Amino acid sequence: MLGAINFQESLYALPFAYTGMLLAAGGPPTWRQFVWITVAMVSARTVGMAANRVIDRHIDASNPRNAGRHLPSGRLRVADLGALIAVSLVVFFIAAWQLNTLALALAPVALAYLVFYPYTKRFTWAANLLLGWALAIAPSAAWIGVTGSYGWQPFVLSLAVATWAGSFDILYHTQDRDFYQQANLHSVARRFGVVSAFRLARALDVVAVACVLSLGFWFGLGWPYFAGCIIAAALLVYKHTLVSPHDLSRFGMAFFRINAYVSTSVFAGTLIALLLQ
Repeated sequence: MLGAINFQESLYALPFAYTGMLLAAGGPPTWRQFVWITVAMVSARTVGMAANRVIDRHIDASNPRNAGRHLPSGRLRVADLGALIAVSLVVFFIAAWQLNTLALALAPVALAYLVFYPYTKRFTWAANLLLGWALAIAPSAAWIGVTGSYGWQPFVLSLAVATWAGSFDILYHTQDRDFYQQANLHSVARRFGVVSAFRLARALDVVAVACVLSLGFWFGLGWPYFAGCIIAAALLVYKHTLVSPHDLSRFGMAFFRINAYVSTSVFAGTLIALLLQ
């Protein structure tokens, strides 16, 4: 069942949540905060991904690239993922309650967005960008989990995540441009073409790097943080060498692992910088 929701991809998003947690705490948080933030992030993503699979099951069945997923292939039933959603919902609210009042108050808002965004491909080309903001909830939520408040600093970090993830999703869905045309679904590639989609993806990655660099100056972080940002930027450049508008054949595991490497590089740089500060 965990394979149905790509549970391992939670590891890709967690480092940015932990980066928000570290910056909010000014260093390592309490063990209690770390545990409940981790539980909240994993359970929220499980709700979002399981809901996505249920909502898009008919689309996936029609798309040759996704027809082998668990629901379209019959390996799981809707009821199976429904049970997983129900359990994860309970766990998420318990985690938010254990953190602070603001975290609990905003928990329904975060979940509503995670369940809403899969529908957006049905009516707007901005669906790829809205997917980015679904992942961008994580660092802001972690900040709130530590401080019980919000501000411009976590917003800038979330903007970095939104543009990084949005860029990745734009590129990923260039593979589905023809299918989206036939199924009357929407994406950047379908609306503007594959070449323009690649250009926008590059621009979004530039914004993401600019955001994380600006945070380093804002917080007065040391060289390890900027080293992590430079490594992340180099990985994003490498991502764009793997695929091009004229060659979409290299969307393999190396392409996907870049997500984990980018987020981990920024997190590691943040942790080391704060420990040395």
